[in-house]
Amino acid sequence: MLRISVMISAVFFLASLFAPRQLMRCFTADAALIEGGIVYLRVVASSYLFTGVSQIYLCILKNTGFALKSTVISSSVVVLNILLNAVFIYGIGPAPEMGIAGAALATTISKLIEVTWVVLESLREGRIRLKIRYLVTSAGILAKDYWRYSGPMMGDFLIWGFGFSMYSVIMGHLGSDAVAANSIANIVKNLIVCFCGGLANGGGIVVGNELGKGELERAKQYGDLLFWLCILSGLASGAVLLLLSPAILHFVNLSPTAVGYLKWMLVLCACYLVGKSFNMTVISGIFPAGGDSKFGLICDIMTMWVYAVPCGFLAAFVLKLPVVAVFLIINLDEIVKLPVVIRHYRQYNWVRNLTR
Repeated sequence: MLRISVMISAVFFLASLFAPRQLMRCFTADAALIEGGIVYLRVVASSYLFTGVSQIYLCILKNTGFALKSTVISSSVVVLNILLNAVFIYGIGPAPEMGIAGAALATTISKLIEVTWVVLESLREGRIRLKIRYLVTSAGILAKDYWRYSGPMMGDFLIWGFGFSMYSVIMGHLGSDAVAANSIANIVKNLIVCFCGGLANGGGIVVGNELGKGELERAKQYGDLLFWLCILSGLASGAVLLLLSPAILHFVNLSPTAVGYLKWMLVLCACYLVGKSFNMTVISGIFPAGGDSKFGLICDIMTMWVYAVPCGFLAAFVLKLPVVAVFLIINLDEIVKLPVVIRHYRQYNWVRNLTR
């Protein structure tokens, strides 16, 4: 896993370091945003390498009974990142005022601390630690199983990642007000989605453990419990976002036009969270626990690349619909696939023991 992750991270590291202008031009035509993005990407580039390593170690901790330690590490690093952002962006104390570069430096330092922490944690007694020979030797039949079940899921995340990037490309060409409002909406949405992600990861581990022990009926019961929990968490997350919306609109420093966009974007994000919570838990947690990883790949190809991305480009650049209407269209992907995901879940094809 580490070998694969580092290779992928290296691609983004090199692209951000040596071709930041080309990357930024993919996302926006605004000259000021491009120049700011170049500064940010060059400083933050090395953090992608650190993240590629630390995420594997955190994954191992979660899957070997040390989920609390994984949570402590990742949460501490997030808090540290926030504090360092304030220090380096605004020049608090002896630190110089660095603006955008300060935000990138804060992320890089935080990720360096995270990777150092997880490596030291892995050296403790009772932890799984890396042996250098693992990086140069084949895992044999385990490698074949890994690619069989993880390959489609990796492809799904890449398809989703590039599709989500296309959303930013679309919104990035609708003007600086649209970019600002979309950025704030996505930050708020992704913060709340983190809770849903935790439910998906934890649920996948619990269901996977039961399937691996051969307790198929109990795994099915846990899956059904998660089925309803993720619906409730989606509704609760949407309600929380709606309650926080007035405070968010009060504290943001945006133009009146951007604030108008953001107001409606937050309402749409609240609806999006209901679908996202369910789909993330089921597609990224429950299904892969039983080796049903191809469904997510097919589902995201259809909803993102057959529906959302083409319709988003059509709405923005051909029909020239209002900004909020474009935002609605590209954020309906999670709602569009709900009926298919529910139907597939009820077929229980994921109730399988993958162990040999």
